[in-house]
Amino acid sequence: MESISDKAQWRQRAAGIMAFKYLSPSELDSLLKAASILRYSPGEAVVREGELDAYLYGILSGTVSVTVRDSSKSDEGKDVYMCSLGPGDAFGEAGLFMSVKRTATVSATDDTVLLRIHRSDLSAFFKSQPSGGNKLLLVVVYGLLRKLRAANQELAYERKADLDQDDVDALLSDLLGQ
Repeated sequence: MESISDKAQWRQRAAGIMAFKYLSPSELDSLLKAASILRYSPGEAVVREGELDAYLYGILSGTVSVTVRDSSKSDEGKDVYMCSLGPGDAFGEAGLFMSVKRTATVSATDDTVLLRIHRSDLSAFFKSQPSGGNKLLLVVVYGLLRKLRAANQELAYERKADLDQDDVDALLSDLLGQ
């Protein structure tokens, strides 16, 4: 990872990150002052599953791969590909709200430049720029709800593939003695 000191060259791309898209120019400038711009090499991990990390990341250029460890298949586990994210996408939203371990590993797949901002800096932004903070939070919550919906749909598909609803109903009926 390499830190980039000239943030001005990345301002326009930062404005294209969905979480920051609706910020005014002055709100975006205020946010960029607190953020870091970082360059990652191909294969370099940005965050690792299981680590505590209180940062929100926005992708300015390049692509990242999101994987989770599947330890159910063998003792050593295997990385399972979840998705790729590119310019304009953000990740690490849960770290804004809670001190929780990362649920996935995110690695650069090519030369990638990210905007990174710490939870405490975002909290200061919310206090100093309440209108911008509300816009940012609404977009982040919307993005999290979209991710939750996609996960729910995938779970429903997997459940349907595993058990038929009649099987579930019969199992519950047997358990409840009906």
